[in-house]
Order: sequence, then C-alpha cells, then structure tokens
Amino acid sequence: MSAAMYERMRVNPKFQKLVKERGRFAWTLTFIVLILFYGFFLMVAFNPAAMGKAVSDGSMLTVGVAVELFLFIFFWILSAYYVKVANSKFDDMTQELIKQAHKEGKQ
Repeated sequence: MSAAMYERMRVNPKFQKLVKERGRFAWTLTFIVLILFYGFFLMVAFNPAAMGKAVSDGSMLTVGVAVELFLFIFFWILSAYYVKVANSKFDDMTQELIKQAHKEGKQ
C-alpha cells in the first residue's frame, strides 16, 4: 500500500472509530485481568487464612486453589473472547476501511 492510501485511511472517521473502539475494548479487558489478578494476590498476602480454608468439610481443595483455578479458566475464556471479537468485528471494520481507501484511490 502506498503512503497516500495510508493517509486516506488515517483521516477516515471510520478509522478513528476503529482505533477508539479497539483501544477501549483492550483497556477494559486489561483492567478486568489486572484487578482480578492483583486482587487475588492481595488476598493471599493480607488474608492467607481465608485462602487456606477448605472448600468443604473433608476436602483437600482450598479456597485459594479453587479461586486460582477459576481465574486460570476465566483468563482463557477472556482471551478466546478477545480473539473472537478481534477476528470478527475489528477485522471486518479494517477490511471495510481498506476497501474504501482503494475505492477513493481509484477516483
């Protein structure tokens, strides 16, 4: 692609919308991960007794291990959700921008 085509894409309002939506989406997921991840470690640091309790009577599984397992699975699901949205919504918006820039370049 040429520099002129990149410039047409950068000034396109749809490009600005794509950048804004993708950034907001990524930062939202980032904050969710950071809050849960560091929240878990703060709980371990400041309330280890609660994290060391058994999930049920006679169980070898502790609350801390159960929460960490939940977080591990949740982060995988969140990653899959990000990939799904990126490969559908954001890729579609990008392809539309490229087509429009090609069309404007031919005029």
